[in-house]
Amino acid sequence: MTAHSPVTTRCREISDADLGSIAELLSNGFPNRSRAYWLGVLDRLKKHSAPADMPKYGYLVERAGAPVGALLLISTMMPDGSASTTRCNPSSWFLEPRFRTYAPMLSSQAIRKKNVTYYNLTPAVHTLPILEAQGYSQFSNGQFVASIFPSVRRGAQPACVIERQVDPDAQFEPFERDLLSTHSEWGCISIWCVSSGRAYPFVFLPRVVKRVIPCVQLLYCRQIEDFVRFATQIGSYLS
Repeated sequence: MTAHSPVTTRCREISDADLGSIAELLSNGFPNRSRAYWLGVLDRLKKHSAPADMPKYGYLVERAGAPVGALLLISTMMPDGSASTTRCNPSSWFLEPRFRTYAPMLSSQAIRKKNVTYYNLTPAVHTLPILEAQGYSQFSNGQFVASIFPSVRRGAQPACVIERQVDPDAQFEPFERDLLSTHSEWGCISIWCVSSGRAYPFVFLPRVVKRVIPCVQLLYCRQIEDFVRFATQIGSYLS
């Protein structure tokens, strides 16, 4: 580089060659997560089958050939009746402090596709006004805790619970079988509730609250009414 060469800043997709430097960048931006943790995250994205028209990992802001900001994207294709829709969750957004004026460029690049539904499932409280300005609409007020006592509820819907390794002898969507299998490989609890010739998928993430209280977090079901309907059987299985 000569003395007169301009120092360029640009936004582009993250590539395989960037993974080490992106892990280093994110470990600096999120001090409670190590570089090894972020390498694991990026490895999962590498193995994840993102839609062909979506980035494999997300986008970075690059200054003089080195990443100074990043935004990861988790994208998937979801069947929707006879068609399919692309859903994307932007995650782990960080820019080095002196480059934060490039945040609008990074975010607009990441959520620019009109045929994609974007979710932000884990927003920090201080980012909510920013997300609203970007066009997001709030769909929930957060999380709640539910205690399930299997022996209390009467008149429960007849159903049986089977683990995801077994294909239920009932109607289900093929993509749901793949969803359960993938999340099981990532350490989640994946089950079917079978009732009246139909199989209902559920995915739970094991957690420990306050470092001592074991519980599970519901990650996926078709609709929350399904969880209420089969709460007795799910509670018995998880207890």
